[in-house]
Amino acid sequence: MRLKTWVALGLSVVFLAGCGKHGGTGGIKIGLSLDTLKEERWQHDRDLFVARAKELGAEVLVQAADSDDARQNSQAENLITQGVNVLVVVPHNGKSSATIVESAHKAGVQVIAYDRLIRDCDLDLYVTLDPTEVGVQQADYAVKHVPKGNYVLIGGAPTDNNAVLVRNGQMSVLQPYIDRGDIKIVTNQWAKDWMPVEALKIMENSLTKNKNQVDAVVVSNDGTAGGVVQALNEQKLAGKVLVTGQDADLAACQRIVQGTQSMTVYKPLALLANKAAELAVAMAKKQPLTDKTTKLNNGKIDVPSILLPTVQVDKANLDSTVIADGFQKKEDVYKK
Repeated sequence: MRLKTWVALGLSVVFLAGCGKHGGTGGIKIGLSLDTLKEERWQHDRDLFVARAKELGAEVLVQAADSDDARQNSQAENLITQGVNVLVVVPHNGKSSATIVESAHKAGVQVIAYDRLIRDCDLDLYVTLDPTEVGVQQADYAVKHVPKGNYVLIGGAPTDNNAVLVRNGQMSVLQPYIDRGDIKIVTNQWAKDWMPVEALKIMENSLTKNKNQVDAVVVSNDGTAGGVVQALNEQKLAGKVLVTGQDADLAACQRIVQGTQSMTVYKPLALLANKAAELAVAMAKKQPLTDKTTKLNNGKIDVPSILLPTVQVDKANLDSTVIADGFQKKEDVYKK
């Protein structure tokens, strides 16, 4: 399956973009509050979002919090003070970011949660690449290739609502196999802040505890999959144990080609970033939402939500999806 990428990658690293305060849309300012820019995918998100907003004539003010809750809240307050019309937030902590929504609303600013849901607040809109389906695709791939055996589950940050939704998707597939006794979950842990070093420690401990008798590792993203592969490699098991991921990071695509990571879930970020930018500009113009939405409860209200599709990718279709869409370059992926 090929999903056409509409915006070219490789834009320069910028933190302010647009046509200026008095641009073609009458001075629309969008605030983009990011959890982090340390992971490759978030750099893609930022560049794509800024590019699409600029095409629509809007100015984007970008802040990244380095996975610090207090810093993100402070940065969001700063964006509100700078007069943004709409605030787009990738929350580090889905619960504590509710204060960002409250502050924005007091200033008459609407909030879009980008990729990760913000909980326990009157959130205006949630736009994401369906995280539950990501988990379903990871587990579906695992059981099709390893229908029996010892499984390790390594989730993402417990503070990230998406990590929970991914796990829910995984378990919806795995539970019947567990109930039948075909699959045994020998380790089930979460990696703080999606850190690869956390996944490395979890995997090392699991291999020691289970005397290397592990058949599959359902890992929730590519960064943590890198830590898992490192642990497997230390025991000369890399390539012999199934490993999942998500995000189609360059390093993960290289591992898939090498055979040390089995699959990833490709999330066409251009679809997400373009849609979020378009919605943010429409919101700033006070235009009605015309996109089809579903309702997701965030603990307080049923949030209007737009769930975009994801793609299961392994060595067989890597070229026709991730590379064909221009998300990664073939010469980089196949670099020796």
